[in-house]
This record gives sequence, C-alpha cells and structure tokens, in this order.
Amino acid sequence: MSAPDAAVTLAGVSFSYGDAPVLEGVDLEVAQGEFLGLVGPNAGGKSTLLKLILGLLEPQAGQVLVLGRPPSEARRLLGYVPQYPGFPRDFPITVEQVVLMGRLGLGTGWRRWVGGWSAADRTAARAALVEVQAADLAQRQIGTLSGGQLQRVLVARALVGEPRLLILDEPTANIDQRMEGEIFDLLRVLNARLTILVVSHDVGFISAYVGRVACLNRTLVCHTTEAIDGQVIHDLYREDVRRVAHRHTH
Repeated sequence: MSAPDAAVTLAGVSFSYGDAPVLEGVDLEVAQGEFLGLVGPNAGGKSTLLKLILGLLEPQAGQVLVLGRPPSEARRLLGYVPQYPGFPRDFPITVEQVVLMGRLGLGTGWRRWVGGWSAADRTAARAALVEVQAADLAQRQIGTLSGGQLQRVLVARALVGEPRLLILDEPTANIDQRMEGEIFDLLRVLNARLTILVVSHDVGFISAYVGRVACLNRTLVCHTTEAIDGQVIHDLYREDVRRVAHRHTH
C-alpha cells in the first residue's frame, strides 16, 4: 500500500519494446522531500522509467502515480533536466531566453510565446538564475557557456516553472569532477524544498548526497547508501569495483 502523499509511486510496472522486456514488475515509492539516486547499466531501463514518470510512455502493466495522480495530470508539477539540452549549442539565444522557456509549461505558455514574456515571467527567470548562482550569465549567448555553466542554466529552466519534483538525467555526465561536486552541492540545497530524482552512473559519488539508491537492471531494488557495497554493484553491473560509497561531513 503506497503512502497517499508519495511523490512517485510505481506498482508492478512492466514495459517492453516489442518482444524485448525492459522493465519487469518494478515497485518504487519516492517520498516527498527525498533525494533518490537511480543507477544501472546502459539498456537497464533507466530512460524508460523516466519516460513513464514523465508521462511520455504508459506502462503495459502496473500503475504509475506522480504526486497522487496520473503522470499526464502532474506534468505542470515536474521539472526535468535532460542529459542533453535539446537544442544546438550554437543556437542564437541568450541564457535568460533559455530559462524563460521553462515558463511555457504554465497554463498561458502559448500566449507567452506569441505575445512576449510578462514581467512576472522575467522576475521568475531572474530568481531561478540567482538560485543556481548563474545570474551573471543572463545575457550571455548559450553557445558560449562551459558544460558546468550550461548545466546550471538547464536546472534554472526546470526550476522557473515552480515544480514540486525535480528529475535530472545524468546531470554531470559531460562536466569535470569539480563542477560535478558543485552541481550536487546545489542539488543538496534545492532538496530542502524539492523532491529530487537523479539518474547517474557514478554510484560512489552520489552516495555522498542521496538518501537511497534505486538499482535498476530490468528489475529494481532500493538500498540505503550504507548498504551499497561491492557485491551490490557486481550484481548490478556484472563487474567488480574497489570503492563505491563515501561518508562526507559537511
């Protein structure tokens, strides 16, 4: 029985592409306010699971609820940061304009696009950039940003729609280790007011930040970070690792 106020609930969820099963009987509950890491090998089902939560796919068996309702009814309450920005890096658009795109998810989004952004939209965009410590980038062309700067801007775009749940797909895949730490420090701060679900390959690194790790390879098992050890990773990835968890004091 799922908690009535859970941020995400998957119950017995299965999905296949043709004859190829991708998810089998997946059960997952993400509590509101939780910071959950989702890990697993390539082709293990992570992208499919995100699409189900985002309402881009429907389960072939089982049920998906987001904030107590079907995903299609909860999209307004979700913020999504993709692994790749979804537009060419040389597209002639400023950082502020990219962030404002996140306001298109609101009820009057089409009127905003056609008739121009309101003062409230611009205020929200500035506030989102301040929150991710990127206010000084507002008038920069998006193509001039570093990987870490771009990732902050994409987080701001997700935040400007005022979501209750933030989902990030490999947010640090294309940035260096220093910037990886800065992005996750930012996510830790955001977690004070948002539920966060982050997909990552770096189990050892995220274990210093998340409360639980959901290990997905067609089926899903959740572990607290303390329970993540070499055997768990071997079972998940079918290879050995020397060290997978840290304890940090902040």
